Amino acid sequence: MAVGFVGGAEEAQRYGGGRITAFVALSCVTAAMGGAIFGYDIGTAGGVSSMDPFLREFFPDVYRRMKGGGARVSNYCKFDSQLLTLFTSSLYISGLLTAVLLASWITAGRGRRPSMILGGVAYLAGAAVSGGAVNVFMAILGRALLGVGLGFANQAVPLYLSEMAPARYRGAFSNGFQFSLCLGALLATVVNFGAEKITGGWGWRLSLGLAGVPAVLLTVGAIFLPETPNSLVQQGKDRDKVRALLQKIRGIEAVDQELDDIVEANAMAQGKNGLRLILSQRRYRPQLAMAILIPSLTQLTGINAIGFYAPVLLRSIGMGESASLLSTIILVVISSAATFMSMFAVDRFGRRTLLLVGGVQMLVSEVLISAIMAAKLGDEGGLSKTYALILLVLIGVYSTGFGWSWGPLSWLVPSEIFPLEVRSAGQSVTVASGFVFTILIAQFFLPVLCQMKAWLFFFFAGWIAAMTAFVYLFLPETKGIPIEQIEKVWGEHWFWKRVIGADEAQASDKL
Repeated sequence: MAVGFVGGAEEAQRYGGGRITAFVALSCVTAAMGGAIFGYDIGTAGGVSSMDPFLREFFPDVYRRMKGGGARVSNYCKFDSQLLTLFTSSLYISGLLTAVLLASWITAGRGRRPSMILGGVAYLAGAAVSGGAVNVFMAILGRALLGVGLGFANQAVPLYLSEMAPARYRGAFSNGFQFSLCLGALLATVVNFGAEKITGGWGWRLSLGLAGVPAVLLTVGAIFLPETPNSLVQQGKDRDKVRALLQKIRGIEAVDQELDDIVEANAMAQGKNGLRLILSQRRYRPQLAMAILIPSLTQLTGINAIGFYAPVLLRSIGMGESASLLSTIILVVISSAATFMSMFAVDRFGRRTLLLVGGVQMLVSEVLISAIMAAKLGDEGGLSKTYALILLVLIGVYSTGFGWSWGPLSWLVPSEIFPLEVRSAGQSVTVASGFVFTILIAQFFLPVLCQMKAWLFFFFAGWIAAMTAFVYLFLPETKGIPIEQIEKVWGEHWFWKRVIGADEAQASDKL
């Protein structure tokens, strides 16, 4: 079965190589702060939602259930509150609307850098409103403003990283987005653990307000970032200036071939609507399928259910408030280490290998998690210390598998496969698809957990099996291929060459 593009090394040589310069490294580190923003939010939402003072002030019904007040409630139903889940999912609803209605247009027309600046400013405003919330509706408004920031950052940052990185290191640089996401989540869990111990019940405000720290870093850093050469060509900037920037980024003089490919790709896009092209032309069907399915399937692994609600879930199995937050810190550290490893492995072993092995690892651990919860956790009481520890270890194994495979690669693969003429629109589809399923998971995980109980994790396991099979059958390898040459892989793939047709495949081969 032909599943990869064999000319990656040869094509990279056409570009004259290129190295990791301090200039491009610092640029990408700054841009990756957009991932830290996302990670901090994921870590904060679940931790704050498990804090007694926060629940007592904004969600008193959930607080009474946690403390055993009123009628007895199943372990799986203690946090079942649509208003509580709306607190989490409101961010992703506004992020979806921002990505679809604004971010794609601004990123394509004005550049990747302005979108990152707008994202940082919106996120900073959201952090201020959230930290100062005096009622639940103000807290949800703050979350919605954070979502506007994420809509811009998630649109622009993955594109920025893919376009700035040298071809043979693109996987490592792009995976930096997920690694910074993990660092943001780690910061959030550490802050949550400390904030929970603050007397006076205001620690949750500190957790929410400190979201402004990565927002400031992104905003200030983005002001001084260079725009990507691809975006400058899109904006019609002088070719000599773009060449000079490209030489500075790559650290070599021989950049004409790469620049020619960028200019040619941009010429194809002139006067065309990127989203309309993606939806109407057969040559973009493989990329469209990946942009929809990869982020959607990533959410159906159940990772964000654990990311959002890990402290809540651990409290449901009998852990105390402080112990659940400490355990979450350990899980995030493990996941961050795995993501860091993937930065070095992805360009050596390839995207497909990591996705396949990581999928098997997640599948086995998810099945075991489901089995233990189904057999040992009833509607009342908690797990024994032994089984609680085993469950925590399995969640760590699951998080590790996600951290070095589907976590970073669900951002990398969609960001690198679209031709320039539809790249911003394609990233918008990717972000929107991810947000739609993130909203569904965030809003319905707790009520569905209440109804399905441990069987919900078997449901996620089934999707992990499906997505692993999907990668094996339908995802070609793209490691080491210059970003403006990746379109060739579809014409050489056993399935996608039939979808795009012989004429389109031949057209791609001529690029």
